[in-house]
Amino acid sequence: MDMMGRLVAVVGGAMVWARRRDTPDTQATGAAPRIPVARKQGLMTLKMPTARGWEQGRTPTPAAGLKVNAFATGLAHPRWIEVLPNGDVLVAEALQEPRPPHGFMDRATQATMRRAGAVGKSANRISLWRDEDGDGVAEVREIFVEGQRQPFGMAATEDTFYVGNTDGIVAFPYRQGQRRLEGPGRRIVEFKPGGHWTRSLLLSADRKRLYCGVGSLSNIGDEGMAVEKGRAAIWEVDLASGNARVFASGLRNPVGMAWEPETGSLWTVVNERDGLGDETPPDYLTSVREGGFYGWPYSYWGQVVDDRVPQDAAAVASAVRPDYALGGHTASLGLCWVPEGTLPGLPSGMAIGQHGSWNRAKLSGYRLIFVPFENGKPSGEPRDLLTGFLSEDERFSFGRPVGVALGPDRKSLLLADDVGNVIWRVSGA
Repeated sequence: MDMMGRLVAVVGGAMVWARRRDTPDTQATGAAPRIPVARKQGLMTLKMPTARGWEQGRTPTPAAGLKVNAFATGLAHPRWIEVLPNGDVLVAEALQEPRPPHGFMDRATQATMRRAGAVGKSANRISLWRDEDGDGVAEVREIFVEGQRQPFGMAATEDTFYVGNTDGIVAFPYRQGQRRLEGPGRRIVEFKPGGHWTRSLLLSADRKRLYCGVGSLSNIGDEGMAVEKGRAAIWEVDLASGNARVFASGLRNPVGMAWEPETGSLWTVVNERDGLGDETPPDYLTSVREGGFYGWPYSYWGQVVDDRVPQDAAAVASAVRPDYALGGHTASLGLCWVPEGTLPGLPSGMAIGQHGSWNRAKLSGYRLIFVPFENGKPSGEPRDLLTGFLSEDERFSFGRPVGVALGPDRKSLLLADDVGNVIWRVSGA
């Protein structure tokens, strides 16, 4: 560990010890969460487990009635999954790349992230995996496309494949069953890179529009709102005309997106702001209204004002309250609609990969959860599907969940684990 890493460990440990007294006993979850009053933290709490990876023979712990196996191994920071109609599984392998640090806190944060395996050199590729014998383990691995800029989201129509790079959406000529993209592709939309760098993609049901999540540059507009223009938003791209517009805004870091089939509504998971406490405010799952504004950076959970930010009263008054809280700093990223009958004992609902916290006294997330739905809305508390990604003393992470997708057999879930460098498959026991 370098000198900065040692210093961060000492200072971070002191902050964690001091703030454990204020850690709530329960997480703020559900449609009517108990969100503690904000407590300004001054120096950010820095607590993140050291990345260890999985020891031979060790796996995450599945819920009762489920089992887990490694579908693919030996990846380089797998983040996102796209399952093609022919059963091929595409995996985006990418990593946050460090920018020149600005001040002590930025250096400390980067040192913490590097120790946790969250910052470094990005593979910048998408790999293709195929389970030819149907045993739940991929035997074939090929490079689908490389030389991208932090690729993340993926989407395919009959003749075009779209990649969500941090600096924009790139379109490639494509035919179904193709095992490698050809040519450089063409950029159809440009985004500002950096900050929250992931760009998840989702096609509309009629495959005529493409939606893209674009996170903020900073925590709460720390560098001014001019540099945040077009960020903290979900974009909509008309694929025929190429016209792109902001579909919904005020979403600090919207990553996973999914369609709820009963109402046809777009849903997303959003990572909320830092520096107000372990459970304040909670990350959330919400339906997304066209033209809706969800509060960032002026307020959270509707009209709860963040007085660290120069205010816009009209924006706060218009802020949409999210549908469902997921707990503070869980880093809920992956999102996948799960039809009833996919896994034994589960109704229909949303599966969510929780990447895990780095900035609270008691760690949160680090699990795959399921939120049941009824009549187009969340119904009941979240349920654990996979746990065991953390050591009991919270010092080490064996893995960190990210993207989640329905398996090719439609009877399993695939989960990207970017610390374990594994794609896990969850199925009935």
